[in-house]
Amino acid sequence: MTHVVRVDIDHAPYDILIGNDLLTADNIVPLLPQPRVAIVTNTMIAPLYLAGLVQSLTAQGVACQQIILPDGEKYKTWESLNLIMDALLTERAERKTTLIALGGGVIGDMTGFAAAIYQRGVPFIQIPTTLLAQVDSSVGGKTAINHPLGKNMIGAFYQPRLVLADLGSLNTLPDREFSAGMAEVIKYGLIDDPEFLSWLEANIDGIMARDEALLAYAIERCCQNKARIVAADEKETGLRALLNLGHTFGHAIEAGLGYGAWLHGEAVAAGMVLAALASQAIGYLNEQDVSRVTHLLQKAGLPVVSPALGAARYKALMAQDKKVDAGRIKFILLRQLGEAYIGELPESAIDAALLAGCDSAEVVAK
Repeated sequence: MTHVVRVDIDHAPYDILIGNDLLTADNIVPLLPQPRVAIVTNTMIAPLYLAGLVQSLTAQGVACQQIILPDGEKYKTWESLNLIMDALLTERAERKTTLIALGGGVIGDMTGFAAAIYQRGVPFIQIPTTLLAQVDSSVGGKTAINHPLGKNMIGAFYQPRLVLADLGSLNTLPDREFSAGMAEVIKYGLIDDPEFLSWLEANIDGIMARDEALLAYAIERCCQNKARIVAADEKETGLRALLNLGHTFGHAIEAGLGYGAWLHGEAVAAGMVLAALASQAIGYLNEQDVSRVTHLLQKAGLPVVSPALGAARYKALMAQDKKVDAGRIKFILLRQLGEAYIGELPESAIDAALLAGCDSAEVVAK
């Protein structure tokens, strides 16, 4: 059974298809303005899914250019973006050539950004092959590359024409990558869906065993939540920022350790614990609430203790966050589990969270 979630953005509505055996030309060809695509993937995904997708498309008369990039967050750079541009220009790709992102969040973000800027905008389709990409990064049109001073600081809002979330691709996903995706799944429950949070707590063992029915429900629920938020706030002027729970701390972890040392979802998981601890420090959450967050993340195989970068380093890196306004860091915090809000933190609360949530008691500078 294929589940369909509509992302109802006024100027660019599109569907997310969730199910099995979706990587076929039948789902793609009706959306192509011309029978020509450029498929962007990486060295990890290409041997698994590229040949089958190309075969299906070429059988229906679609010309397929293949662009294979190195695998990993550390390659989410200008250099990799230029590899895509070089390939498109060399083959004289046109404005009606559709880019297809076949891979995880890194491939999706870079391909979407390439589509946004190549000839001032060409169509693109997302085929996310990781759990994290299926529930989060492939939906909503955020595209970007990293900069040494900050994650996702260079990019554009640019919506795909279709998202194909094939459950079969999760069968080849390494356990660590699967767990990383669960951080974003859990995030949706924490920010505004307490019923889903309780469902996750009751079903986490089955989800981690990759029960297909449970996974299908979780992915659909996450996509429904994100579609609703994105439709209301496409450019992240308010409500959509709530989707960044744990990301301000998490992006600091990624940049501080070096991109790729921790997976994005791992950093977000530890970041959500820090956000929960900060929410406790200002009087919203209690110790039991924080324990619920920590326990669920641990059951999902995720880190809940952050690296000891030092308080000064954390604050410097967080000052590069996209939510900084007039020089003040805006955090996504929790009034209660299932109710997030955007706010500021006193230095004392940041220090308390870092002291409690990092792996060294010396993390807070005296």
